[in-house]
Amino acid sequence: MENITKTKLDKFQKSLKISDLNDLARKHIGIKSKAMMTSGISSLEPETRTEILEKVSTFDDFTEDNDPYKERDFGAFEHKGNSIYWKIDYYAPDMEHGSDDPTDESKTVRVLTIMLSSEY
Repeated sequence: MENITKTKLDKFQKSLKISDLNDLARKHIGIKSKAMMTSGISSLEPETRTEILEKVSTFDDFTEDNDPYKERDFGAFEHKGNSIYWKIDYYAPDMEHGSDDPTDESKTVRVLTIMLSSEY
C-alpha cells in the first residue's frame, strides 16, 4: 500500500512541477518557451494576433476535459469568431527528440504552438 501511495505522490509532484513550468512558458512567451504560430494565425491581422497572444498568456480555464493530467499544456478559446487552440510540447535541447524529463529545464525546451482549431 505504501508503494502505491508513494507512486501517486510522485506523479502528483511531477504534474505540479510540469504545470508550474508550463505556466511560466505560457506567461512569458518567447522567454521561457519557443513560440510557433500556424499559418492560419499568422494570416490574421497584427492586432488580432496580439490579442490572441494576450489570451494565451493569461489563460486559466483549465478543466478535467482540457487538462486531464493537470499539466496545463493545452487550452482552447474563442476570439472574434475564431476557435483558437494552443499546445505546449516538450523537446530535448537538440530540438530533434522529445524531452525525457519535462520537469528538468536543462533537458527540456518548451514549444508553445498557437493555431486555429481547424489546423489541429
